[in-house]
Amino acid sequence: MTQTIAPRVRTLVLLLLAAACALLAGAGPASAHAAVTGSDPGQGAVVDKAPARISLTFSEQVALSDDSLRVLDPEGKRVDTAKPANVSGTTYAVPLHSGLPDGTYTVAYQVVSADSHPVAGAYTFSIGAPSKTSVSVSGQSTDDGVVGWLYGFGRYVSYAGFIVMAGGAAFVLACWQRGSGVRPVQRYVVSGWVALTAATLALLLLRGSFTGSGKVADVFDLSLLGQVLQTKTGAALVSRLLLLAAAALFIAVLFGAYDKREDAEEKRDLTFGLAIGGVVVAAGLAASWAMSEHASVGLQAGIAMPVDVLHLLAVAAWLGGLGALLVALYLAPAGTPVDAPAVRRFSQVAFGSVLALIATGTYQSWRQLGSWSAFTDTRYGQLLLAKIALVVVLVGVAWISRRWTGRLAEAASVEVPEVREPEVRKKERVGARADGADGAGDVEAAAAAAGNGDASGEGSGDASGEGEGGDEAAPGRDTDEQPGPDEAADTERAAQLARQQAARDAAQRKRIRDADPNRFGLRRSVLAEAGIAVVLLAVTTVLTQTEPGRTEQEAKAAASSSASASADTGASGALTLNMPFDTGGEDGKGIVTIDLDPARVGDNEMHVYVERPNGRAFDIPEVKVEFTLKAKDIGPLPVVPDHLATGHWSANGVQIPMAGDWQVDVTVRTSDIDEVTVSKNAQIG
Repeated sequence: MTQTIAPRVRTLVLLLLAAACALLAGAGPASAHAAVTGSDPGQGAVVDKAPARISLTFSEQVALSDDSLRVLDPEGKRVDTAKPANVSGTTYAVPLHSGLPDGTYTVAYQVVSADSHPVAGAYTFSIGAPSKTSVSVSGQSTDDGVVGWLYGFGRYVSYAGFIVMAGGAAFVLACWQRGSGVRPVQRYVVSGWVALTAATLALLLLRGSFTGSGKVADVFDLSLLGQVLQTKTGAALVSRLLLLAAAALFIAVLFGAYDKREDAEEKRDLTFGLAIGGVVVAAGLAASWAMSEHASVGLQAGIAMPVDVLHLLAVAAWLGGLGALLVALYLAPAGTPVDAPAVRRFSQVAFGSVLALIATGTYQSWRQLGSWSAFTDTRYGQLLLAKIALVVVLVGVAWISRRWTGRLAEAASVEVPEVREPEVRKKERVGARADGADGAGDVEAAAAAAGNGDASGEGSGDASGEGEGGDEAAPGRDTDEQPGPDEAADTERAAQLARQQAARDAAQRKRIRDADPNRFGLRRSVLAEAGIAVVLLAVTTVLTQTEPGRTEQEAKAAASSSASASADTGASGALTLNMPFDTGGEDGKGIVTIDLDPARVGDNEMHVYVERPNGRAFDIPEVKVEFTLKAKDIGPLPVVPDHLATGHWSANGVQIPMAGDWQVDVTVRTSDIDEVTVSKNAQIG
């Protein structure tokens, strides 16, 4: 029965892994964990003169490379003149060539956020007037494509390897110490170590291309690898490799010297030492994620990192131990079946792990979301809801497994092995005798031949002691004499029958073990748990690559605030107010336009344009502007612009003392007696 079950298990696991990979592939490129909250010039802006530099403001600190900020002219040629640099807080800038001609320019940015994820994008602005451009602003993300997919898959394998290795070892030490000598369990834990090591090496090689060009050819670029080693993520990956060397030593002792210890006191001391060492190594491995990803940045990082370590350890103890239990239930030899006390101990460990996951998961959710609306309004929140649903289903199936565990323990408590085993063996011997009477006859004939010698020829002489060689007894045959062909055949036949009988005994024990309905029910429920766990791990991996809901909402709020501040903002990115007027006299109708750049607290440049209703500029005797912040009783602050050209006035150094909803009053005089004041409110600062 085991021979038919094992392929089914492998097939189901492969199908679940395929589904998980499909989920990872369908997740698309990893979302940015730092968001652009502002730029100067702004997206789509049309400025009168070429800016001296381009600046971008992000929601958090980012890491820059030489090509993190690139500015391209309409022909696709770079016009930035130096490396990008941090100018203040989370604002980064790159200088531009002077005297840039009119046209549309493209700003492409590619940085790495503080939690190790790449942030890429592009936008355009224009000088003078928009123009055609040969630069494409699409497909700027480097985490898309083959390298991005491989990096995401490597993250999944690394998480899975850690869970399998740490959880499997914990299951052996805490729940089923006999499992240290069970080959399938050994292979399970070792496979976790191999997977984590291989994935870590792959991530180290892929990292440079993943955060850079995104090209497969750059994966083995040693210069990029050198740059990666100088980053926080590179240091975390190297630390993980060093800790995996210690984990290899731990595994060697666990499945070597530990299994061979027979003295109870020595084994107890070694168990304690392995437990302490294992917890230290596992916590260090978990910290290699916590110190380089979500938990290391943002709100309460000092608390979030140890909480994240505890969360990962709880996941490993539960899901990794669950996988070890599944292997033990299906693949452990009949002579060393996993017993009811071991299953009961794992049930207790799993229950404690679930409590730890609830506590740490609640804190992480609050930290990453920040509001209830983020559950439904952000992609991170939606994925988190899916993860919570899977955890609830997993806990429900675990409760069913717990019931089977209780029944298995009750059944074990009423069994009497000393009586049952002889009865089983008696039935086996009877069955073997009925199935192989000919074989038994051969065994008896071989035994008779071995005990009595050859029945023909000189054999009778040997018995009486008078024939050739009669001076020696039959058992005293010369030790150098080789057995005859018939005797060798009989001995080989007896050994073959003994092997067949041993195989029948083992098969019978497996049938008896597998016929236990409680054990069968536990197998099925644990297999269902493992299947859900595979999908849950895939969702978790995608979740770690998704922009946290709190960050996404903060970026949206910043964008909304910027849009509000730019109410009535024209293409120039400066505050633009269009106000029709009518003084009542001849040529008294028109439109006055106020441009305030950059419409922020401090110095501003103001331009006033007066046009007829048909759009033609014309001069008037006087234009005056006043700014009033009624909420703070500030103003009116008068500004008298200088006349520059027909229908155009200007004033420099216009001071806006504080941000707020300012009332802008424009007084237009079209003759000595015809005058009108028009007003409009705007958010400035």
